[in-house]
Amino acid sequence: MSNPELEARNAALRGQVDTMLANLERQTAELKQAQAEAMAKVGRATSQDGLVEVTVNAGGIVTGVTFAPAAFERSTPEKLGQSVVATIQRAALVAREQADAVLAPYQENVPDLPDLFPGMPSLKDLIPAPPPVVPPAAPRQDDDEPPESFMDRRGSQW
Repeated sequence: MSNPELEARNAALRGQVDTMLANLERQTAELKQAQAEAMAKVGRATSQDGLVEVTVNAGGIVTGVTFAPAAFERSTPEKLGQSVVATIQRAALVAREQADAVLAPYQENVPDLPDLFPGMPSLKDLIPAPPPVVPPAAPRQDDDEPPESFMDRRGSQW
C-alpha cells in the first residue's frame, strides 16, 4: 500500500473516531440532562378520604405531608396513620413512574456485555429491580358510625 493510500485510510479512520467521540459526548450530555430532569420529578397523592396529601421526591423521600383541617375530627389515629402510609406509597409510585418515563428512551436498545462480548455475564442481572409498591390493607371499618375523634378522648385517656 502506498503512502498516500495509507494516509487517506488513516484520515478516514480518524474522522470516524472523531464522529464517534462527538456522538458519545452528545449522548452523555443528553443522559446527564435526563437524569437531572428525572431526579427533579415529584409525586403527589391525596388519600381516598381527602384528609391527607403527600409529596414525595424522585428518590422516594417524603417532602411534604398536609392534613385537611377536619382530619383529626373525622378519623382515628390508627386510620389516619394507615391513610398516610397508603398515600405516601401512591405518591412514591407516581414519582417513580415520572422519573422512569424520562429515562426510558435512554434505556432502549442499549447493548449489554453479551451483545458485545459473547460469553460475558449480563449487566442487567446485576441491577436489582426496584421493589414493588405494595399498598397497605384498607383501613378497617368497625361500624357504620362516624369515627370518634381522638381529640374528644383527652379527658378519658390523657
